[in-house]
Amino acid sequence: MAQKTTRPHAPSTLSVKGRDIRMRTIGIVVLAAAAIWFIAANTASVDIRLWIPVLTLPLWAVLAATLLAGMAIGGLIVRRRARR
Repeated sequence: MAQKTTRPHAPSTLSVKGRDIRMRTIGIVVLAAAAIWFIAANTASVDIRLWIPVLTLPLWAVLAATLLAGMAIGGLIVRRRARR
C-alpha cells in the first residue's frame, strides 16, 4: 500500500518587480484602500443614539472607529486560532 506524503501548502504569490507578494497581502491592501476611500467620502454629521444620550459626530469618525473595532476583533480571532 502506498502512503501519501503531504507537502506543505505554499501561499499563492504574485511577482511584482522581482518581489514575491502574497495574494492575501494584495487583498488586504485593496480592502484597506477601499475602506479609507469610503471613510473619506462620507463627511456629513450624523446622530448616534447610545441608549440614552444622543451624540452628533462626523460620519468619517464613526466609520473609522467601526473599522478599528473590526480590525481589533479580527486580530483577536486570528491570534486565538493561531494558538490552537
